[in-house]
Amino acid sequence: MHSSFSDQLAGLDLSGFSIGPAPVSTNDFPVHDAVVQTLEAVWSDLFAMVSGTALEADAEDLGWAFVNIFHRSATRKSTAVDRATDEVRALLATADGSEIHTHELETQVERAQCAEGAMIALEEMREVAAALYLNEFGSSWKPVSSSRFNHSAMLTSALVEGREFVRARSEAKRRAAMPEGTPVIFAGGRTRHPNEQDALTFANNVWATLDKVHDRVPDMVLVHGGDTKGVDRLASSWAERRNVPQISFSLDMRLGARAGFKRNERMLSLDPRYVVAFPGNGVLERLVIEAKSRRITVVDRRGPLGTSPKRAAQDTD
Repeated sequence: MHSSFSDQLAGLDLSGFSIGPAPVSTNDFPVHDAVVQTLEAVWSDLFAMVSGTALEADAEDLGWAFVNIFHRSATRKSTAVDRATDEVRALLATADGSEIHTHELETQVERAQCAEGAMIALEEMREVAAALYLNEFGSSWKPVSSSRFNHSAMLTSALVEGREFVRARSEAKRRAAMPEGTPVIFAGGRTRHPNEQDALTFANNVWATLDKVHDRVPDMVLVHGGDTKGVDRLASSWAERRNVPQISFSLDMRLGARAGFKRNERMLSLDPRYVVAFPGNGVLERLVIEAKSRRITVVDRRGPLGTSPKRAAQDTD
């Protein structure tokens, strides 16, 4: 089993993703089917190896780290693209029309394109691994301190002119950070349930509510706080299962007690179509009040087990 696991890792040949000569094309990187088959085999061998051992309790941590291998590699390539793009921008600013200068410009564009192609290939590997993580543990994979961008729809390697590359790179980064669509805010706090059945009912109500909202907003972009220990985790997992783009606004802890309210302002600045509210604290209550004052429709699910408070009151009567 150890030999099989090692062979699969070696087959990924991550060392081959270096900035090299242009042009690059999809044929220069592993094909999607090969990526899926290899990572599925590695994943299966890894968890078969720890199953039934003292490391089984650490399986989720191992799975997270496995996905993070590709995320960190893609992040390093993204940094390389940014550096090369800065060089392109500097060369454009000092263009003198000479043959030497033109050659330097073309070289930097090629370097940026090669790095970008590698970045996109590594992001694809990360997404395949993240899907395996989701299936294994039932929750969406999220990096610790960075964003999970996916530039796969914005490959610019066919471009050869410096100014076009700079513009395309800027647009690609903007679109990756802010997906196109209609924002829908999801908010809720950390909840405790007395038994597994109540927890399951609450989770089902979260998913059912988001499904109904998605039916009304087909181009929905889910906006949430990214809390990996709260109800945000359920919403994030739903979004990944439904292929809905998502944006998380983490708390800026430097703001102290104002952090939650500042996050509310940032999310509401996106002009969302709906605010979906599940049980939470006073910061969430302020979000609901502010949303209503802006005439944003609130889908209120702050009743028992994530139900509508009005329906719960009618049932009591």
